[in-house]
Amino acid sequence: MYSIVAFSSVSYDLICKPNHKQPGDYFPEGYDPREEIAFTEGMGGSQAGSDKDRGPALPGMENLGEDAVMMGGIEEASEIPSDMEFVMSSVPDGEIKMDVASSSSKGAELLLTVKPVCMGFEDYFAAFTKDSHASFSVSPVAGRMDRRGGEPTELTVTCKPAGQSGELVGNLVINLPEDNSKICYKIIATAF
Repeated sequence: MYSIVAFSSVSYDLICKPNHKQPGDYFPEGYDPREEIAFTEGMGGSQAGSDKDRGPALPGMENLGEDAVMMGGIEEASEIPSDMEFVMSSVPDGEIKMDVASSSSKGAELLLTVKPVCMGFEDYFAAFTKDSHASFSVSPVAGRMDRRGGEPTELTVTCKPAGQSGELVGNLVINLPEDNSKICYKIIATAF
C-alpha cells in the first residue's frame, strides 16, 4: 500500500513510500523446482514412451512401401462439363495479336503461357466464347493448373480462317471452377 505525502495547488507531487516489506516471489511455501514436472514432459504425445511399433495410424495402410500399388487418387479433368458456360469478362486479362495467311490450310498457332493464379492446384477448362470467330480453337481444353508461383500452363491457340480475310476476333476464357474465377484473353488474328 502506498500513500500520498504532499499536495500543492501548483503541481501534484506524488511521493510513494511502501508501507510494508518487499512482496514475495509468487511461489508457494516449500516450492522445490526439482520436484516439479519437467516442461518438456508429454511433448512426444501419447505414443512417445513406447518403443514398440504398433503399425500405421490408419488401418489398411500396412504395406505402403516401395512395392505398394496405389489405386484411385485425384483424377484430372479431361473434358469440359456440358453445363459449363464461357462468358468473357468486361475487361480481358490480356490482348494478343497474331497474323495468319487466309489461304493456309494449317492456319497459324500461338503458344499462350498462362501464369497460375490460385493458391492450390486447380482444374481448368478453356474454350472460346460463342460470339468468337469460328476459326479459333484451343488445346488442351482441360487440365490442371499449378499453384501460384509454380510452373505456367501452356495452351495452343489455333486460327484457321479457311479463306476468310480481315480481322478475326476470338475471346478465350479459362474457367477455374473450384476457385470461382476465370482468366480471359482477347485474341485478334489478322488474316491476309
